[in-house]
Amino acid sequence: MKVDVVDLGGKVVGKVDLPKQFSEEYHPNLIKRAVEVIQANKRQPYGAKPEAGKRAIVKLSKRRRDYRASYGRGISRVPRKVLLKRGSQFYFVGAFAPGTVGGRRAHPPKAEKDWSKRINKKERKKAIRSALSAALNKSLVEERGHKLPEKYPFVLVDDFVKLGKTKDVKQALEALGLKDEIERSAKKKIRAGKGKLRGRRYRRKVGPLLVVHEKCDLMKSAANIPGVDIVLVNNLNAEMLAPGGKAGRLTLFTKSALDVMAKENLFM
Repeated sequence: MKVDVVDLGGKVVGKVDLPKQFSEEYHPNLIKRAVEVIQANKRQPYGAKPEAGKRAIVKLSKRRRDYRASYGRGISRVPRKVLLKRGSQFYFVGAFAPGTVGGRRAHPPKAEKDWSKRINKKERKKAIRSALSAALNKSLVEERGHKLPEKYPFVLVDDFVKLGKTKDVKQALEALGLKDEIERSAKKKIRAGKGKLRGRRYRRKVGPLLVVHEKCDLMKSAANIPGVDIVLVNNLNAEMLAPGGKAGRLTLFTKSALDVMAKENLFM
């Protein structure tokens, strides 16, 4: 399959053959599984302190003849937190057992739980190849919500990686017909739910993915454009190509990135 090579002004300057990695069939279930594995392995362990809610003095006996007992007081025999003692009189509350007001949690999350998952190497590579082919499928990319130019898919010339200023990158992307896409990914909305309280107040659409062959000025200049991600071709994974497990992300490759993919036989 041949695709057009376009320059910084959006003009077609040639054609290039796509590597064999782009000829894989579309496997949405495999892509989703590979993305779930990546997300699970990035998950940070969390949990309650083992002694949380159990560090108070709660020595209240359930024996009838003991000094500090709950017998004869008309109360249930639950563990109680002693707040005050005066002679043989004690003032206590039930803020210790899980079923009481202010009590500890019954089954809090355990920090030692292992959230990681595994996937076979061949399945992982096959998922990446499938996501690559989906990224150049115009109907799948439009279905994902991206605003595409008419000539998509296309490949960028290598001069694109030399852009050292953010405004130059934005002008180049607009010349390629991605102005609507940049405006789409620049909008942010307030998240629904408790995530607002946990450092995830805003949600933003995922924008274009730029794939380059080496570290370059573009990796810094394009980083400030909302929704735009830049990645080295040998660092591609299923989550970048299919955020949230939904394949068909708008992806732009440089010509050298495709050459590296074909030469080094990546993901095969």
